[in-house]
Amino acid sequence: MQDFNRQSSKGNQLKFRKGDIWYKADYLGYEGLAEYVVSKLLAFSDLRSDEYVEYELEEIEYNDSAFRACKSKDFTDGWNLITLERLFKDTYGVGLNKIIYSTPDHVERLKILVEQVERTTGIKDFGIYMSKLLTVDALFLNEDRHTHNIAVLTNGTGDFRLAPIFDNGAGLLSDTSMEYPLTRDPLEWIPKVKPKTFCDSFQEQMEIAEKLYGENLHFSFGYNEVETVVEKTAIYPEEIRRRVIDVVMEMKRRYSYLFICE
Repeated sequence: MQDFNRQSSKGNQLKFRKGDIWYKADYLGYEGLAEYVVSKLLAFSDLRSDEYVEYELEEIEYNDSAFRACKSKDFTDGWNLITLERLFKDTYGVGLNKIIYSTPDHVERLKILVEQVERTTGIKDFGIYMSKLLTVDALFLNEDRHTHNIAVLTNGTGDFRLAPIFDNGAGLLSDTSMEYPLTRDPLEWIPKVKPKTFCDSFQEQMEIAEKLYGENLHFSFGYNEVETVVEKTAIYPEEIRRRVIDVVMEMKRRYSYLFICE
């Protein structure tokens, strides 16, 4: 267990950097476990290793209190990470979220998001990137993906490139403090989880993205791979580990078309 100085805003999840390693402590439940499991299962997908951030688990101390946490290597390579919301406010004086929600049509919202980002950054095929991102969010129930945490990388001189997929800690029903307590069957919570990207249905978001930009991501893990990943997270109670396995396998069943034959 290691002790570090806090470097994040008061009242939010404890996040800080030490050297080239970023740490995020659990805040509302088991966010670190969710980050870890999602990143390990993305290894069983079409994504290249540089298309997503890999997380490991850690236990840290702050103000004499122990926290479960996850950690990842700095992936910016000297570039700056900027959220789409900040990018558009800095460039146009208005946030991308407001631009998206200026139209009630959900298809148009995603088209606007993609087209505006490509126009502003020069990044090509941002629609394919969004399709992959929305697929990850749907499969792993990441309810907290919005323009404040979708980001690109910039070198500060007008060049931009895609950021790897990161920040999946709100997935897998990890908020046990407020939204999804451990007192109920996790499968009962699944229908209540809503995304925030451009509408409130994971299924609809995926269908729109696939229609516009194609089906761009598939997986190849089964129960044995999930169990092997979760078995290595013994810093979390058995009840939580079992819940994560149950949620992942249920979502695999619901999105079976995303999985190649085993």
